Amino acid sequence: MSLINPGFGLVIWMTLAFGILLWILAKFAWPAIIIALAEREKSIEEALESAEKAREAMESLKLGNEELIKEAKDERDSILKEARALREKMIDAAKGKAQVAADKIVEGARERIESEKKAAIVEIKNTIATYSIEIAEKILREELKDKKQQTAYAEKLLKETSLN
Repeated sequence: MSLINPGFGLVIWMTLAFGILLWILAKFAWPAIIIALAEREKSIEEALESAEKAREAMESLKLGNEELIKEAKDERDSILKEARALREKMIDAAKGKAQVAADKIVEGARERIESEKKAAIVEIKNTIATYSIEIAEKILREELKDKKQQTAYAEKLLKETSLN
C-alpha cells in the first residue's frame, strides 16, 4: 500500500529527481531536439516549395505541350488542306489533258471519216460515170449501127454544141 499512499520523503525525492531530469533534458536534449525539429521543419518546407515549383513547372509544361499539340494539329490540317488542293489541281489538270487528248482523237476520227466519206463518194461517182459511159456506149452502138446514122448524129451534136 505504500505505492498508493506515498510518503512525504518519497514525494520530495521524486520531485527532486524529476527536476534534475528536466534540467538535464533542458540543458542537453531539448536544444538538439529543437534543432532537429527546426531542420526537419525546414526540409519539409523546402520539399513543399520544390513540390510547388515542380507542380508549376508541370503546369507550364502541360500548357506548353498543349500549345505544341495545337500547333502540330494546325500544321497537320494546313498540310492536309494543301495536299487536298494539290490533289484536286492534279486531277483537274489530268482531266483537262485527257479531255484535250480525247478531243484530238475524236477530231482525228471525224477527219478520217470525212476523208473516207469523200473518197467513197468520189469512188461511187467514178463507178457511176464508168457505168454511165458503158451504158451510153452500148446504147449508141445499138442505135448507130450504120455509118449514115453516125454521121447524122455527129452533125446534130455539133449544131447543138456551141463553141466559146
